[in-house]
Amino acid sequence: MLGVRLLPEPQACRPSAFPHASLVPRASLPVLLGLLLTGCGVPASAAGESGLVAAWTLVARHLPADARARLPKDPPADRESALAVAVVDMDRQPVTDERLSACIVALRDLARGDDEVAQIAGYLVGRIYQVHLFQPDPAKAAQAYEEVALRHPGSYWAQLALVKLALLDLFLLPQPAAPADRVAAAEALLPKVTDPALRRDLHLVLGRGRLFHRLPGVLPHLLEADRIGGLAGVARADLQLQIGELSRRAGEAATARRYFEAFLAENEVDPRVYAVRVKLASLAKGPGP
Repeated sequence: MLGVRLLPEPQACRPSAFPHASLVPRASLPVLLGLLLTGCGVPASAAGESGLVAAWTLVARHLPADARARLPKDPPADRESALAVAVVDMDRQPVTDERLSACIVALRDLARGDDEVAQIAGYLVGRIYQVHLFQPDPAKAAQAYEEVALRHPGSYWAQLALVKLALLDLFLLPQPAAPADRVAAAEALLPKVTDPALRRDLHLVLGRGRLFHRLPGVLPHLLEADRIGGLAGVARADLQLQIGELSRRAGEAATARRYFEAFLAENEVDPRVYAVRVKLASLAKGPGP
């Protein structure tokens, strides 16, 4: 039976080590960043480059030890190299809380600036507290994200930090405790997130937060996320099914039919195709369970 499952966490919200592709400073590596962000991969020849470009390339390929070998052994003087060292050390084995604590110190120092390096560094402090430490600290993560948003309002990294903060508000922070208050705190961040992809992800987070806490108002967030667009593959298919099923249960047959049919048109070999066809058949018969 096709049920309502929580959507996989959006790209901007996944708790993996960090979004390597979006960590590459845009000003210095525009071509490499373009390849990474569009999912085109990194040319194999780039691994033969030397210096900072090669280090970022290897970071994006999840080769932190190789990336570290391309960076200065002594503490680098320039801010971008210092950021690269911290990023590599966050992921270099063996990962220990002692090393992560040293990364926090280095990143906090970089975060005192006013450039994009400072924005990334402040954001990564939050990520370390949220997902990297063996004992995560959601409260310190939230504080770090709030600091980035306060120091660099409107920037990409501030908006990404707010999406992460919404996750903490909804699921991890002890306060507010009431589900409705948790959702209200997270939804209050929405006006500050204007980047289309991040705003879409925030709507997805808010929708799944309302679903998790069994509160009404899930569909408007999911429909807005779909309107913004940009999802592909499994994430898009899951969103179509969730909107279709929630619409069916809400008695909105036209919307349910539209999303189920869109799913079938785009996913011929998905194992859920049969269940969706059953749902469409039940819609043709009229209201049902």
